[in-house]
Amino acid sequence: MKKSWTLLAAAFASTVAVFCVSCAPAATTTPAPAESASTVPTASAPVSLSANSGPQAPGGTAPAPLGIRWDQASKDKAVDVAGKAMADFARPAVEEKQWANDLARWLTPQAIADYSAVDPANIPAHRVTGPATLSVEEANGFGVTAAVPTNAGTYTLQLLRTGKDARWKVNQLTPPPS
Repeated sequence: MKKSWTLLAAAFASTVAVFCVSCAPAATTTPAPAESASTVPTASAPVSLSANSGPQAPGGTAPAPLGIRWDQASKDKAVDVAGKAMADFARPAVEEKQWANDLARWLTPQAIADYSAVDPANIPAHRVTGPATLSVEEANGFGVTAAVPTNAGTYTLQLLRTGKDARWKVNQLTPPPS
């Protein structure tokens, strides 16, 4: 019996401590003094320009590609993936599970997650009507934008790759403007 009284006393003491803390008066604080309008902020470090003190962007040149140079084979592969991905996307009559499985082979992991809840019946495009065309930024060998014409207008696809020999994957399919 003595053991249960000890536990009860300990429980009571912690309850009282909680109540005592919650009943304590709030600390008083004083607001920080207002800064005057004449105070001018100062830089914590000197402002610098780009490397070698040159301008940052205007009149500059694009940086060299980061380890991947564009070649015709890379462009051809990107066009092929864009066209095939759009062909698998533009099938509103296909059952949802089959549609998602077919499309997933062309998508990045993020895009698979993003498009997993799409109901293909809501897609206005039913077929691809022409070849994909690329908008290549020569300084970016890791990504490209493709325009793919469909019966519902031209979709824009963002394609990414992780290296020169890596497969292109579609990260985003953007419908034509309404």
